[in-house]
Amino acid sequence: MGEISSSGYKDYVAGLLAGVAAVATGHPFDTVKVKLQTHNTEAHLVQYRNGLHCTARILKTEGIKGLYRGATSSFAGMALEGSLFFGIYSQTKKYLQGGMQSGAPRPQVIIPSAAFAGAINSFVLGPTELIKCRMQIQGTDSLVPMSSRYSSPLDCALKTLQSEGVKGIFRGSGTTLLRESIGNATFFSVYEYMRYHMHSRIKPASSNYNNLIEIGIGVVTGGVSGVAVSILRTKHVVYN
Repeated sequence: MGEISSSGYKDYVAGLLAGVAAVATGHPFDTVKVKLQTHNTEAHLVQYRNGLHCTARILKTEGIKGLYRGATSSFAGMALEGSLFFGIYSQTKKYLQGGMQSGAPRPQVIIPSAAFAGAINSFVLGPTELIKCRMQIQGTDSLVPMSSRYSSPLDCALKTLQSEGVKGIFRGSGTTLLRESIGNATFFSVYEYMRYHMHSRIKPASSNYNNLIEIGIGVVTGGVSGVAVSILRTKHVVYN
C-alpha cells in the first residue's frame, strides 16, 4: 500500500509540473490557434492569412504579452489538470490491472482509465478554458469595445458569473467532456501501443533514444486527437 501511495504522489506531482511546463511553452501557440479559429469568422480590423501572419501581427501590436494573454487561467487550470489527470489515470490503471504486472497494453484497462481521468478533468478545464479563450480573443485587432473588455482573468470570471451565472462559467463543458474523455482515450491507446511495440524493437544499445521516441509518439498522438472538438468548443465559449 505504501508503495502505491508513494507512486501515486509522484504521478500527481509529475502531472502538475508537466502542466505548468506545457503552458509556459505552448500557450503562445494556443493563443494563435484560438485567434485563427475565431478571428476570421467575424469582422475585425485585420484578417489573418495564416499562423505566421497572426503571430507576427500579435508581436507587432501587443508584444510578447499578447501571446500570453489569458495565461494566468491556463497556468492554474493546466497545473491542476495535469496533476489530476496523470494521477487519476495511473491509479485507475493500477486498479483495473488488479495487481497484474504491466506487459502488453490492454485496451480494457487503458481506454476506461484515460476516459475516466479525462472526464473528471473536464470539470476543471471547462471554466479555465472559457476564461482563457475570452481573454485570448481580446487584442488590438479586435472590434470588441474597450468598455466591454476584461482587465484580467479574474475580472472575466466575475463578469461572466454576474451576466451568465454559474451556467455561463461552465459553458461548453459538454464538448470539453467529449474532447477530454474521447481524446484522451484515443491518445493513450495509440501512445501505449506505439510505445510498447517501438520499444520492443529497439536494441539495448539504442536505449538512449527511448525518451526521444516517447516524445515523438506523444506529439503525434496528441496533435491529432480532439482537434475538431476543440474548434467547436472554442467557437461555442467565445460567441455564446
